[in-house]
Amino acid sequence: MPRAVEADTDVIKPAFTVSLKIRKPAAEVFDAVVDDKKMSGYFIAEATGPLVAGQTVQWKFPEFDEFFPVKVIEITAPERIVLAWQAADGDYDTHIEMSFKPLDASNTMVSISESGWRETAAGFKAAFGNAPGWMHMMCGLKASLEYGINLREGGAF
Repeated sequence: MPRAVEADTDVIKPAFTVSLKIRKPAAEVFDAVVDDKKMSGYFIAEATGPLVAGQTVQWKFPEFDEFFPVKVIEITAPERIVLAWQAADGDYDTHIEMSFKPLDASNTMVSISESGWRETAAGFKAAFGNAPGWMHMMCGLKASLEYGINLREGGAF
């Protein structure tokens, strides 16, 4: 017999988490995300500086002409990065949390969560658009750190 579901447990929010194991120590993986020069070798085309708590940096992606402001909320080396940036569907920010969990001395589980979109069709569409982008970032990070290659190179249109 079906059981009743509480109204608030039935709500689906536009949010996601993607994870990937990187075969490098957590400090090295963390540094490859915080350091804008390293990040431009696998994810962004350029940035105005490294990720520093309390600062706003500008990221430029190969696919776009404009820069995107990224607010750096928290940096806890080598465990966690918290960012915020404008949602694609409106004039408000979403919340990004990156965690770097050592599995052992040579392997790190990286997880990226993004949340805060409005519970509208546009909010869900924006969330579904960002999830593969963050997974692509982590695949590029893995390829860069483990194999020394840039998966984005030549991929921009």
